[in-house]
Amino acid sequence: MNDRSPTQQATHWLTGLERALAQGDVAAAVALFDTDSYWRDLLAFTWNIKTCEGPAAIADMLAAVLDGLKPSNWRIEGEASQDNGMTEAWFTFETALARGRGLLRLRGDRCWTLLTTMTELKGLEERKGPTRSMGTTHGVVPGRKNWIERRTEEEAALGDSKQPYCPFRYT
Repeated sequence: MNDRSPTQQATHWLTGLERALAQGDVAAAVALFDTDSYWRDLLAFTWNIKTCEGPAAIADMLAAVLDGLKPSNWRIEGEASQDNGMTEAWFTFETALARGRGLLRLRGDRCWTLLTTMTELKGLEERKGPTRSMGTTHGVVPGRKNWIERRTEEEAALGDSKQPYCPFRYT
């Protein structure tokens, strides 16, 4: 009989998945899934919107994308819940290029459904809070331009004297 809390059960499962993926052991990762299982990925692993149905499809997807992906840092977010024998937990994770969030549903000790979503690209994080650009400059500033004047200058320069920044090379 399993006497672990839902959070402990979900953490144990995610730790097993993290270990298998870090070792590149697709078979060990797939062994954590139920025979009737689904993995829905939104950009985090496949750079596409993809649903894998069953262990064979999950194995094919992992074999195709795992090289260089380096998924890690799988952590439960908050507390897991349990209802009618189903354990459900939100989690966060990282890959070599991105950060993500996901939802895990376990039947017993095996995964029934797994959702992985990309939330941000590393190095291109959304500028929010103290890192966001300020729209207004207060005080006396000689020659100050308003937002529309700065935006018009930026648009005129883009592609001519200023090129957009892109840190990734696609092959």
